[in-house]
Amino acid sequence: MCKFLPQCSIREPVPILHKYYQSGDLIIAGIISQIYIFSDTLSFEKQPSQEFSDDHISITFSEVFRLTTVQEKIPGPFLYAMIIAVQVMVEPRRKGSHFVAMIALHAQKERFPTRKLIYGSAPVMNDKSPGLPFYQMAATEALQYEGILSLLLHFRWTWIGIIATDNDNGERFVQTISPMFTKSGVCFAFLERIPSFSFISEIPGMLTQGATISQKIFSSKANVVLVSGESYSMATFRWLPNLSEHDDIKNNVKSKVWIISAQVEFASFVFQRNWDAGIFSGAISFEIHFRNPPGFHQYVLHRNPSSTDGDGFIREFWQQAFECLLPDITADKVEGNICTGEEKLENLPGSLFEVSMTGHSYSIHSAAYAVAHALHAMSSRLRHRGMAFRVRGKNPNQQSWQLHNFLRNISFNNTAGDVVFINQNGEAASSLDIVNWIICTNQSLHRVRVGKIDPQAPPDQSLLLDEDAITWHSWFNQTQPLSVCTERCLPGSSKKVKEGQPPCCYDCIPCAEGKIANQDDMNDCNKCPDKDYPSKNQDACLPKDISFLSYEEPLGISLACFSLFLSLITALVLGTFIKHHDTPIVIANNRNLTYTLLISLLLCFLCALLFIGQPEKVTCLLRQTAFGIIFSTAVSCVLAKTFTVVLAFMATKPESRMRKWVGKGLGHSILLSCSIVQAGICTVWLATSPPYPDVDMHSVTEEIILECNEGSVTMFYCVFIYMSCLATVSFAVAFLARKLPDSFNEAKFITFSMLVFCSVWLSFIPSYLSTKGKYMVAVEVFSILASGIGLLVCIFYPKCYIIILRPELNNREQLIRKKN
Repeated sequence: MCKFLPQCSIREPVPILHKYYQSGDLIIAGIISQIYIFSDTLSFEKQPSQEFSDDHISITFSEVFRLTTVQEKIPGPFLYAMIIAVQVMVEPRRKGSHFVAMIALHAQKERFPTRKLIYGSAPVMNDKSPGLPFYQMAATEALQYEGILSLLLHFRWTWIGIIATDNDNGERFVQTISPMFTKSGVCFAFLERIPSFSFISEIPGMLTQGATISQKIFSSKANVVLVSGESYSMATFRWLPNLSEHDDIKNNVKSKVWIISAQVEFASFVFQRNWDAGIFSGAISFEIHFRNPPGFHQYVLHRNPSSTDGDGFIREFWQQAFECLLPDITADKVEGNICTGEEKLENLPGSLFEVSMTGHSYSIHSAAYAVAHALHAMSSRLRHRGMAFRVRGKNPNQQSWQLHNFLRNISFNNTAGDVVFINQNGEAASSLDIVNWIICTNQSLHRVRVGKIDPQAPPDQSLLLDEDAITWHSWFNQTQPLSVCTERCLPGSSKKVKEGQPPCCYDCIPCAEGKIANQDDMNDCNKCPDKDYPSKNQDACLPKDISFLSYEEPLGISLACFSLFLSLITALVLGTFIKHHDTPIVIANNRNLTYTLLISLLLCFLCALLFIGQPEKVTCLLRQTAFGIIFSTAVSCVLAKTFTVVLAFMATKPESRMRKWVGKGLGHSILLSCSIVQAGICTVWLATSPPYPDVDMHSVTEEIILECNEGSVTMFYCVFIYMSCLATVSFAVAFLARKLPDSFNEAKFITFSMLVFCSVWLSFIPSYLSTKGKYMVAVEVFSILASGIGLLVCIFYPKCYIIILRPELNNREQLIRKKN
């Protein structure tokens, strides 16, 4: 605009009131934030130089250019500008890193030897230009991000809020942590950017926007808030609890766990000195590691306006901090308090003044000593080479660019006793302290170191934390706060993300049958190994029991004893019949078939023992085949006896053609032919796909079943179907012959025996298919014994009764009498 107005002239934008340097052989300069200034918007109605400019960055440029261009005003052969965290004092919407680069380019253009040592919150200069070396004196931002993430995961805080400044640094912070945190399972409940302002006119709008942000923060379910900002940002954050328009939130603020980045200092504006900062008590802050150099504390406490020489900053600070005026700068008429100069710095709130060193100050301290040590090393070398330079007519000062070589890989002990080492990349190996803020009712601030982030440790071990040393806000009742969208899914259930919600917000669904979740918040339930099974709550895998019908358990020993008992009874019946083999009742119904039937029943009862005990190769081969052949032989005997009775009565009719079939040959033929068919089926079975020992891991959830695999299911059913057909035919023939005369007829007893036999095996089919494991085997054993008992009792009990208890009825005359 001035180029169109002749009366305009370019002037110094702001008069510099103080010069913070002293003459010396060597000056190491630093650009450090000291003040934050508000101003009105420029109206262009008067000369800008008559009012304090809001454009803080122009002041910084002015002073840096003054240092780097007007060398004749600064005595000494060298000037090394230590550009330190410039962005903390520039207008927040500007790019502090760009400002550093601009200063460096200016210094390079002027051929002025500069080295940029960045402390604290300054970002890593990824766009380093050749010939513009930068040195990072504090831990890198990457280490801080990893440390914050490790802390969140350590406490299982997966639902957090983010507060960042509304500038380039805040945007870079958000863009960096978002993918990193999301990948590790941390979700954002809200992401708010704190507005910044430079003009007084912007304050109302900032407060209105801050009220909305405050409402979101303190009404959120997230109990953890991650705060990133500049060194002065805490002064802005302190507005938040007081900005809510809702009285229930303002008067009953739900406290949060504030995780504060290393860039933020606990600093306040002067007018905030009496504000209650208790809401930030219990905060966890990442701070640059530091230690107080010897004597530093006493040095600070003895600083006052009268003890400083030419330090205008101390005087201005003193007046604002103690709310008084120093006598030598007051007007004739003084309104307000007069400073005595003896006020105690230790009485100031911690938010206004720190009597101990801070991490940022410690980095400045180390940076200054790094330059000093590098200069000392370079000077020593130049002194040895001074004669050569004089001979060649060169000034050793022209070799100042060599300082870069001395700063790289420099190592020394600073005054606090710590080792400072700058590696080849210009980075100092510095750790981060984890500090717990405790704010008392009198607003005094106490910092308690509760851990650290060690850059030298492996990534998974870099976090060192003493949980017992942390004091949480009283709102949490000294219990570790939770900050999750869904509290947790207990073992036995898995997470199911809600549709349209972040992955941290989910429902808990029980594990499906056969699966377990043995940890909290599992994404999916897992199957147990085959040798294990899920517990009742589906939260653990338990070892399966080995299961088979054993002689050592009550069921197995009972069936075995019952089988042996029936075998003994059958043997006694057979012995009785053999002893009375010449009696009419034994002879009447084909004595040989009777003996064969009793022997078959004896073998059937003993066959049941093959099903008890651990399955072996031999027992598996014999179980079903022996049972099928022996039982088929028994049923064939019954069928042959029934046919023999029927044919005998048919042959008694006059001129009957059946007489030629009556005799022992028919019964033996029926027995042999029926048995051979079943034996043939079993032979084919054993030859093609024989049974074998097997392990069933899945049929019964809690057991590993040792069983006999039938090999061919088709052959197994063929054996049972054939035996069922023989039994059905025997039952039908016996039923038709049940009314023949009793003297020679046992068809009635055969009918009852086959009825029992068929009933047992019809019941066997659903029972067998509905049971598993050893109980399936027990069902088959029970069916074998029950069907054998039916044949034994129904056919032989009446005969044994006569032979043993009524021998007088066992004679030919009695039988003939009954016949007549």
